[in-house]
Amino acid sequence: MPDTSVQLSDDIFAELRKIDTPTITNVVATYPKNPLCLGLYNPWTENWYSDSTIRCLYPEMGPIVGYAVTCVYGLPDHNFAGRLSFMDVVDALDAMKKPTILVIQQKWPPELHNKAGLAGEMMVSSMMAVGCIGMISNGPSRDIDAIRKLRFQLLLGGVTAGHGEMAVQSVNVPVSVGGMDVAPGDLIHMDENGAVKFPAVHAPAIVKNARADAGLPRPAGSLAGQHPRMLHPRIHPLQPALCARGGAHQPGAARLQQPLRKPACAATAHAAIAHCSGT
Repeated sequence: MPDTSVQLSDDIFAELRKIDTPTITNVVATYPKNPLCLGLYNPWTENWYSDSTIRCLYPEMGPIVGYAVTCVYGLPDHNFAGRLSFMDVVDALDAMKKPTILVIQQKWPPELHNKAGLAGEMMVSSMMAVGCIGMISNGPSRDIDAIRKLRFQLLLGGVTAGHGEMAVQSVNVPVSVGGMDVAPGDLIHMDENGAVKFPAVHAPAIVKNARADAGLPRPAGSLAGQHPRMLHPRIHPLQPALCARGGAHQPGAARLQQPLRKPACAATAHAAIAHCSGT
């Protein structure tokens, strides 16, 4: 399990939000033979970043980063009824360091998997009240336009309008969502390209190495020399020579981020959902 005692400064989070997710993956594990790559995972055999089965719903928001809180949803089980509820998820979000990203593994029969619009505006509002800034799930969600106005990021398996009865099966356990294995307390970075997880203790080194590779000119051995999209997502992938020569392009301005909403408290979130068991 990740070391949840690690304390990261606001400056580290601010710097991480200036970097796109492919750049983060480059430094985390994509190029293990490069000195700027930390080599935290075997890039092919470990499930450390998301696959194409989930997609970002609000690419205009830019990158976000937060501590993972996890849960599993599925059909109600009469042998387990009443043991856990969404309020337990809210409490777990409230207890985690901020900001948080909720990672939900949905476990349904195959005929229901694409029909469970799990988290709508009401659930999201409750999550935001305790400092949650985004959600990742292998299934669909709903209330997409309403959530867009909240500036809450979603990486989902799809979108659908409704759902039936559902239940929380577990909270803060290891989960696998969109090809990525996540444990509570992992740091998650995500944007329109997908998501990547890594231990929070490595965040300062990731920022440092990404900065080191951002300078010009760029030697052919740099991470950007191997992958021209490093910190420059608009560079065409067929122009590697420009990066290798230290070409004239300059790093793009960091995406401006809306200030994170100050967390309220779990009581606020509980009050918001006390009168309704749906989303």
